[in-house]
Amino acid sequence: MSRVSKPYEIVERALELSTTDGLVVIADEHSSANLRWAGNALTTNGVTRGRTLTVIATVDGAKGTASGVVSRSAVTADDLEPLVRAAEAAARGAGPAEDTQPLVSGVPSSPDFTDPPAETGSEVFGDFAPALGDAFARARVGGRELYGFANHELNSTYLGTSTGLRLRHDQPTGTLELNAKSPDRTRSAWAGRSTRDFKDVDPAAMDAELAQRLRWAERRIELPAGRYETLLPPTAVADLLIYQLWSSTARDAVEGRTVFSQPGGGTRLGETLAPLPLTLRSDPHAPGLESSPFVIAHSSGDSGSVFDNGLPLAPTDWVREGKLERLTTTRHTAGLTGLPVSPAIDNLVLDGGGERSLEEMVAATTGRALLLTCLWYIREVDPATLLLTGLTRDGVYLVEDGEVVGEVNNFRFNESPVDLLSRASEAGRTEKTLPREWGDWFTRAAMPALRIPDFNMSSVSQGV
Repeated sequence: MSRVSKPYEIVERALELSTTDGLVVIADEHSSANLRWAGNALTTNGVTRGRTLTVIATVDGAKGTASGVVSRSAVTADDLEPLVRAAEAAARGAGPAEDTQPLVSGVPSSPDFTDPPAETGSEVFGDFAPALGDAFARARVGGRELYGFANHELNSTYLGTSTGLRLRHDQPTGTLELNAKSPDRTRSAWAGRSTRDFKDVDPAAMDAELAQRLRWAERRIELPAGRYETLLPPTAVADLLIYQLWSSTARDAVEGRTVFSQPGGGTRLGETLAPLPLTLRSDPHAPGLESSPFVIAHSSGDSGSVFDNGLPLAPTDWVREGKLERLTTTRHTAGLTGLPVSPAIDNLVLDGGGERSLEEMVAATTGRALLLTCLWYIREVDPATLLLTGLTRDGVYLVEDGEVVGEVNNFRFNESPVDLLSRASEAGRTEKTLPREWGDWFTRAAMPALRIPDFNMSSVSQGV
């Protein structure tokens, strides 16, 4: 075993090797475990381990500070000096960095900085796997087939800087996707869950939900494109609002490039976006959605800066009681725009004050409405309005006077999440959810279902 093998030792040794004005070192220790299944039977499972080291060197010059960033996987002690020298060479060869700021200092060290990395393994599925096996048995008896996967990752991040920061964060991330199909494959339904440890997921309840949706799909109803009252489930709301969050950088808004730009100059901060008392917020300490309490930036952009590494994060309301409250900033873009420093945070919660579950919102529907399962293939059409297009997937159902009466065809939609907030007539109960479209990049979300009186189904789609 290498003399320098522990993550904190790797960080310390890299910092000792520095010959530049500043250095940031990020060691990511990664482990994952997964299960996959098809046709009511497990097919594969596996466990992986890995390490990635990112070195960010800064060099002060007459015209400003330059930065160089180099990342490598499977780093050993012998790789350290070449990696640090490569980052330093990149910094010396670069022009002044636009986002230059003093490296963060004065943040208390994490008490567990020198502890071994946290790891996941097959034991995380100790209670889940038998429950999944029971769900397979019920599905076989019920004449349906279950497909899907469960994945659990644990990332231990060690952050050290030449200004004395020694920070550590352990991030568990679990996702479960379950798809039920009829034996002839003409009917399909999907459900997903986000979890930290697989102790709060219930395969039996998910299978029962999917079985009901397959029964709804036994009756097929064709509908034309048009505007329909639509119930968006939490997963669909999450996908739309995550994209809104990603599009809410202050610099782009000030420069007139986004839906948050004020015509004639400035931003829409303080403007009412929603008549309902909707609050869209991020909080690194949100129960069940905990994320890093400090900035971890492996690269720079308008939504993040390598110079901000280690900056403490605080609860932030992006929209408060319907009004646009904050736009995302780094320290650099905050200075450019004159707005508060509001870095991005790796979770998102929408609170609307509602108490009804999605099922209760369906039962309260008068007249005709559509009930969606999820959205996918979401793409931006117009950044000035944040108009998005995408497809429905795995079940669109017709609700008539409080009852689901059948499954309808899929649609392409054209909508802006900002416009949807302004038109929502009801928000249900906020609950943890898994975004279907963005689940590979953003999993920590809690959303209510939303009732939209006139959701724009712009064309009929043959998507499934």
